[in-house]
Parts: sequence; C-alpha cells; structure tokens
Amino acid sequence: MKIGYFILKDELREKQQMKDLLRELEAASYEVYEIRNKSDVRPDTDLVLSMGGDGTFLSAAHVVSDIGLPILGVNFGRIGFLCENRPEAVLKALMEGDFSIEYRTVLNATLKGPGARRSIGMLPYSVNEVAIHRKGPSVLGIRVSVNGETLPTYWADGLIVSTCSGSTAYSLSAGGPICLPDTKVLIITPIAPHNLNVRPLVLPETAKVDISFESRDGRALMSTDNRTMEIEQDWTIHVEMAQFSLKRIRLAESGFVRALTSRLFWGEDIRNN
Repeated sequence: MKIGYFILKDELREKQQMKDLLRELEAASYEVYEIRNKSDVRPDTDLVLSMGGDGTFLSAAHVVSDIGLPILGVNFGRIGFLCENRPEAVLKALMEGDFSIEYRTVLNATLKGPGARRSIGMLPYSVNEVAIHRKGPSVLGIRVSVNGETLPTYWADGLIVSTCSGSTAYSLSAGGPICLPDTKVLIITPIAPHNLNVRPLVLPETAKVDISFESRDGRALMSTDNRTMEIEQDWTIHVEMAQFSLKRIRLAESGFVRALTSRLFWGEDIRNN
C-alpha cells in the first residue's frame, strides 16, 4: 500500500507520536511519503493521512479530494470531528482492513461580477461551508436565491451555506442544526441576524444558491472552509454541490454520535452518568 501524508504545522514533525507512526508504517512495508500540494501525489497512491486537526484535514481535502484519494484523519489537534482518530489506532486498522469509506458532500463556489475572475485562487471547493461576513461595522443586507427563487433579504453580520459535514463547524456556532454525515442536505444559517424571526433553512443538496449583498462599506469577506478573501458589492457568489464527493476513511471504532458526545458533550447530564 502506498500512503501519502499531509502536515500543516511543522512543529508536529518533532512529536514522538508522529515519528513512531511513520516508522511503524514503514516497518509494516507501507510506502510512505509526504504531500504538500497536488503535484506531489505519486501514481497508485492508495490514501492520504491528514496529520493534525480538522483545519489540517480541510487543507488536505483542498489538495486531493477532487482526484478521488480517500483521506484518513489522524488527530494531533483538539476537537477533531473530521480528524478524530488517535495515532495508535491507525496502523492496526489499516493492517486489519478495519475501516470503511464515507462519501461527504463538497461545495463548488464560483464568483460572478466585474473583476471577480482575478480572485478565484481560493476557489472552488469547500468541505464544510461557504460564508459571507461583514468586513466593517455596517450590517449586511444579504440577498439569497435558491434555484432562482428569491428569499427575503437577511440583515445580519453574515450568512453560511454549509454541508452536513459543516453542520458541526461554523454553522453550529451560529445556531444551525446538526446533521448526520449521510444526510444529503445544504444548510443556510444567518450569522447574528438583526431581527427575531430568522431561522436556519435546510435545502436538498441539489439546490443552487446565489448570494449577493449590500453594505455601506461596499465590501465584505468571503470564506471557504479555512480560507478568506475580500469580495465586492457587485459580485455574486454561486454555490452548488460539486460533481464529486470527499472520500473520508472512518475507522470501525469511531462514529459521529460518539464524537458529538465525547467532544461537544452532547447529552451531558448528571442523570446520564
């Protein structure tokens, strides 16, 4: 088996757990090498190990998800929903074939408007979400249409379009619903809306979403997972499902509900102990 590994933080290279895992993989006759960008991927690579936390996993996904390589998250970070597996569990699972592949929705975002093409370096794919945020003190008037049907304008600090994977990320912090990974939906969640009658909206994953804004500042920020850029008022963000899915390797001992209870303390109640 040929395995690439992706590291975002250089200090992890000196961790003993990291050195032990790489040494054990090589001792088990796996061909192991490092990936920094797409051109580093060698022919016949079987999978990629993302070494770090969820941010590292997202960066690894931006590199290899559209070429179909499965990603296994090895957790050297903190919370770890996408990247939940401890290093000591990885080798055993790989050698015993004790894992499965999940297929996660990926968003495809494009910008339309005068001069927008010069700003496409961070696009188009996102695993968790595409979001728009205010850049200055002024509230945003965010116009959204779904499959050509216009929604009431959101007056808010921003707006998130997330996948089911992203339902436990930024969208969750803004009050959005939690969705199981195989729930094929998109979620629209406003960020700090300036009225009391706005709620998150769940859409089928086939929906096509267009977002534009107005603001006294004339500019806003757009984020796609862990990347951010400035956008202009006469641009439109078009978001739809990508034509491929992210392949995420899940070890048999892991699970979404277990991650919710162990990392976000879902159901934490003295009566449940």
